[in-house]
Amino acid sequence: MPKMSDTMSEGVIAKWHKKVGDTVKSGELMAEIETDKATMDYESFNEGTILYVGAKEGEAVKVNDILAIVGKKGEDYKALLESAGQAADSGGSKAEEPKAEASAKSVAIDTSGIKAEIVLMPKMSDTMTEGVIAAWHKKIGDAVKSGELLAEIETDKATMDFESYNTGTLLYVGAEAGKPVAINGVLAIIGEKGADWQTLLKAHEAKSSGEQKAPSPTSSASSTQPVKSSTPVSVPQPVQTGNGRVKASPLAKKLAKEKGLDIRSIPGTGDQGRITKRDVENFKGSGAKGSTFVLPTIVAEESFEEIPVSQMRKTIARRLAESKFTAPHFYLTMEINMDKAIDVRKSINEISPVKVSFNDIVLKAAAMAIRLNPDVNVSWLGEKIRKNKHVHIGVAVAVKDGLVVPVVRFADNKTFSHIAAEVKELAQKAHDKKLQPSDWEGSTFTISNLGMFGIDQFTAIINPPDACILAVGGIKETAVVKNGQLVPGNVMKVTLSCDHRAVDGAIGAAFLKTLKELLEDPIKIMAQHI
Repeated sequence: MPKMSDTMSEGVIAKWHKKVGDTVKSGELMAEIETDKATMDYESFNEGTILYVGAKEGEAVKVNDILAIVGKKGEDYKALLESAGQAADSGGSKAEEPKAEASAKSVAIDTSGIKAEIVLMPKMSDTMTEGVIAAWHKKIGDAVKSGELLAEIETDKATMDFESYNTGTLLYVGAEAGKPVAINGVLAIIGEKGADWQTLLKAHEAKSSGEQKAPSPTSSASSTQPVKSSTPVSVPQPVQTGNGRVKASPLAKKLAKEKGLDIRSIPGTGDQGRITKRDVENFKGSGAKGSTFVLPTIVAEESFEEIPVSQMRKTIARRLAESKFTAPHFYLTMEINMDKAIDVRKSINEISPVKVSFNDIVLKAAAMAIRLNPDVNVSWLGEKIRKNKHVHIGVAVAVKDGLVVPVVRFADNKTFSHIAAEVKELAQKAHDKKLQPSDWEGSTFTISNLGMFGIDQFTAIINPPDACILAVGGIKETAVVKNGQLVPGNVMKVTLSCDHRAVDGAIGAAFLKTLKELLEDPIKIMAQHI
């Protein structure tokens, strides 16, 4: 399995264009491999016959694990496969006993008597640990054809159609709609009607006993059970007596208070004279003693909705939590007078083929400041610090399900209009979920701008492996001091979040000082090019 992106750890076989026994030529399309952002064609670089495939369609294959074996027809590949399998197996706990079990169970799976196949949950993203069944398009007992839509699976980036690669009857589904299935967990079993899928499932479970995550859906189901009974106010408490206490249900007391009624004046019809909700509602007497005001009845109902967490949101939560709690953040804030930048933008837009935004100007200025302060353009790699010679700026873009960060490459060499056009194109692709790996990989510095939402100032969480992220607030008209006089001015606040493992305070401060100089006198940027 080739590594098709710098973050890829596994690839999912979206489709095989060749099957075992087919001949394949060098350069011929062999398979479609799905990464976390795109599905890519995989062309064979060998000629011969396909002797073995390492995974069925929909299954994941780790990077550098066996995708297929191509050789001469009839050639014995089993010894090669065994040696490769032993090299790939790093689990010391899977010693002699599991091997014996696995081999015994594999015989049962390989028998032609069980004419059915297990469909596993594919890994559709390098950060995905489970997929949620958004919808089943087939139910147990339905006929399924190869290429027919079987289900919709929600990943961390999108909800994807899952097409069947088998023809037969749907015998078993691993989870109901709305429930998660772990990567490589059983998604479904398809085969001949009446096939012994129970034996097939038992053999699979025995083979991968260390990966059983079935209790997860059960626990989630049980955890949602108490929600249905979360109305304790409607449940009467035991009657309390003695020392002038009034026997009334909590709801009756609450209702009487809302109506401005003296609970002691309401006759009870319940057990041993207990006052109930119905007694309060039917009470026709006057209000509370000495009260001249009756509280109005508010017609309202407490309610809430629990929404399943999307795969994108889970990934955002995990990655940013890792960043926040692993990288020691510190923050530097600076005010920048944007009067001249406002004038320059107006002049640029009179001649630019694309409308240039303030964010585009900040991005260009940041790229120039990075070039002059290269020590902020670094990545923390544990035992090493990578000093990037190029300036690739990630731009945080809010989308419906979360946040993505497409990259403007070599931003320091691009004009204002070039940056403006590219950012607009990338933002549109992000909203349409059409970003490719080349669009989001490789940032060395990130900018997050909330100024258009009226935010004056905020701090952003570093986007690993970058060491810095610049949080940009809105431009606010305020009083500023010029030549000893208080005059109106336009001020923008920026906050630089730094990973203290790689960037020190003085380095971050020097970058902000340069950024301030460039934005307060944009002719210095334009001296390079527009």
